[in-house]
Amino acid sequence: MRSRAYGHAGVRLAFRHFQWERRKRTVIDFREGDLRAMRTIVRDDYPTRGRTACESVERKDPVVWGSADGGPLDAEAVSGYDRRGFHTAEGLLAAHDVGNLLEETARLGRELGDDDRVVREQGSGDVRSVFDVHRLSDLVDSIIRRPEIVGIARQLLGSDVYVHQSRLNVKPGFRGGPFYWHSDFETWHAEDGMPKPRALSISIALTENYGYNGGLMIMPGSHRTYVSCAGETPEDYYRESLVTHVPPTGSPDEDTLTRLAAEHGIATFTGPAGSATVFDSNCMHGSNGNITPFPRSNLFVVFNSVENTLVEPFAASKPRPSYLGSRDFTPLT
Repeated sequence: MRSRAYGHAGVRLAFRHFQWERRKRTVIDFREGDLRAMRTIVRDDYPTRGRTACESVERKDPVVWGSADGGPLDAEAVSGYDRRGFHTAEGLLAAHDVGNLLEETARLGRELGDDDRVVREQGSGDVRSVFDVHRLSDLVDSIIRRPEIVGIARQLLGSDVYVHQSRLNVKPGFRGGPFYWHSDFETWHAEDGMPKPRALSISIALTENYGYNGGLMIMPGSHRTYVSCAGETPEDYYRESLVTHVPPTGSPDEDTLTRLAAEHGIATFTGPAGSATVFDSNCMHGSNGNITPFPRSNLFVVFNSVENTLVEPFAASKPRPSYLGSRDFTPLT
């Protein structure tokens, strides 16, 4: 009996050693190699690109991951966000904050010059966007950490959050270009490696938003339909897509947009400087160009759940630069 018991123990010990060695090799292989292994570890529930036609599928994940009693929004606001895909708020920033941010926008555009984080309009060379502004500006960093701002993201996403992307957008009078219809999540999934649409954007107006100076448009309810786009992602495609009015890859086709607009309609957003729109990462949205004399600027911050951190891109050969899709997943405090 003793020898038999000892034999069983020896078998168990050898098996445990084998399991440990196998796990250890797996960890070593992963560390040494290869981020591409992440594609096999994280299932792709939202395939896109690598196809010849667009395809629409039902969203697989929740819109609201938190609860009505977990932050600054009341039950009605949370329910509306879940249903429409967005929430609007007036007076999120005071006038002095707005003025300071406009000064920061001018300063950064001037001082950064040809830095890759500055995107300029084709032809005119006017500043279109300045990225990574929460790292470039202490003012922006302090503002986005305020409970009334980051608290909305934590509440709706149901977890701590980090900044996936931040930027200051500018649409000067007469020359501001459009942003074509798109789902941010489709881009972030394909080119950054964001697994799920557990992210949201907060767009804070720094100028008066009229119905005619290139303001945001969203198809309410479109966040529940995921549109897989046609085409392949070229190398360093972001250099083209950020300045092209109708990006050739990652843009839904006209039939898909027509169907979504017929089903959901189109909402436009107006309001004074300091007002904000919070919207889900999968909302179909865009904006017209600005041929009016009235400029339009906004602070745009993307919050992602710390439980939804980036892996390898699902439809690109390598991730975009960190100023477009951050890989610093440190939660905001």
